[in-house]
Amino acid sequence: MASYVGVDLGATNVRAVVGDERARILGRARRSTPQGPTGIAVTEAILGVVRDACADAGVDPADAVAAGVASIGPLDLAKGLIDGPANLPEDVGQVPITGPLSELLGTDRIHLHNDTVAGVIGERFNSDRNPDDMVYLTISSGIGAGVCVDGHVLDGWDGNAGEIGHNIVDHDGAMTCGCGRDGHWEAYCSGENIPEYARHLYREHDVETALRLDDDLGAADVFDAHGDDPLADLVVDRVQRWNAIGITNLVHAYAPLVVFVGGAVALNNPELVVDGVQETLTDTVFTNVPDVKLTSLGDDVVVKGALASALTGGTGDSSRIRSAD
Repeated sequence: MASYVGVDLGATNVRAVVGDERARILGRARRSTPQGPTGIAVTEAILGVVRDACADAGVDPADAVAAGVASIGPLDLAKGLIDGPANLPEDVGQVPITGPLSELLGTDRIHLHNDTVAGVIGERFNSDRNPDDMVYLTISSGIGAGVCVDGHVLDGWDGNAGEIGHNIVDHDGAMTCGCGRDGHWEAYCSGENIPEYARHLYREHDVETALRLDDDLGAADVFDAHGDDPLADLVVDRVQRWNAIGITNLVHAYAPLVVFVGGAVALNNPELVVDGVQETLTDTVFTNVPDVKLTSLGDDVVVKGALASALTGGTGDSSRIRSAD
């Protein structure tokens, strides 16, 4: 039986799955992502979790036909590595991926993608409609998008297409993004930045609140207090507005027929992050208004996308897989 590997490398966890030729998952494994001391430690964690997933599936790593890897960035596709991951300590430096994984699995069919690109590959592979023009948008600790246009998944020449969270939504630049630039979508609406945005709005509007605005404040606290706290209500209202602007820009840039939304912020608060966007877009989008819906793949969207990439050569086009059913 042919086996395929999917890997999801995040700043917190690295996960791997092993699937068969129809994407049925046979084995899984997860480890914490090392925070150093070097990139080699992260590489070794990737290799270790792949071995664990293969063991769980009862297959030899050397029997794998291909692998897909979904990763935090920035990527260097030519070298098959991450070059200074933004969400890991600076000393981590470069993280080799494709070379060591190819050696472990005994195949050169290793497909490396930005994690949101893997997300759209996963959505395309598992979708029963509109697979050729679609977007996977993640609203999590950061914001990014994977895009498929006319059946072509957009990786970008260096693997870093889809950094939609760094589009400017506020020309006044009231908030500074983690990248150091002002006014980016991610600076207002990502899980990492919502707490600071709450503190900013409190200073600007002096609104009443029972929220503790210290360093322990998290995005979850703000969403949990919505409906009972004036500041939380203000923050969520503004976040909804910025998200609508960001998605409007995304629609005008790529003309998707459907936008799937995932990531922890969206998955944990779908009624506040996803619901209602559709109605807003009818007032802001000049062209076709897409369907906007929560991903049906949950937390598995990226790792399933990596597996789908291994099966389809990086495209997510499932037609030849399904035709064999």
